[in-house]
Amino acid sequence: MRRTICYLWSLLALLYCCNTRVGVECVPKRFEVTATAYNSLEYQTNSNPNITAFGDSLRPGLKYIAVSRDLLDSGLVHNTKVRLEGFDGSFTVKDKMNKRWRKRIDIYMGNDVYKAKKWGKKKINIEYCVPVTDSID
Repeated sequence: MRRTICYLWSLLALLYCCNTRVGVECVPKRFEVTATAYNSLEYQTNSNPNITAFGDSLRPGLKYIAVSRDLLDSGLVHNTKVRLEGFDGSFTVKDKMNKRWRKRIDIYMGNDVYKAKKWGKKKINIEYCVPVTDSID
């Protein structure tokens, strides 16, 4: 019951934020994904661990996520604000995951490998808002 109430308040807050942006209407979306964690370390990413697939810079302490490429088609595009179940505030989509993953996000945890391993792999709900596009444009 308490969890349901928290979800409803989160959804209401998301709707309020989306509808208060000047001239922008949006459709709220919510669904379950598999959430893992990653660090900006070369052995976990590539030879440039502080640069995302979108070209953004990573620094410990930033609330960023990477999304599987199928989620890009669902409106979770670069710089989308996302609320994650179990976390305060919102995260920003700043990275893309390998093509092999589906319905998955990776939560950026700086250089804290212990924290990322402790998080592990969980199913969580995410909420975000997709701007409504005019079909005439």
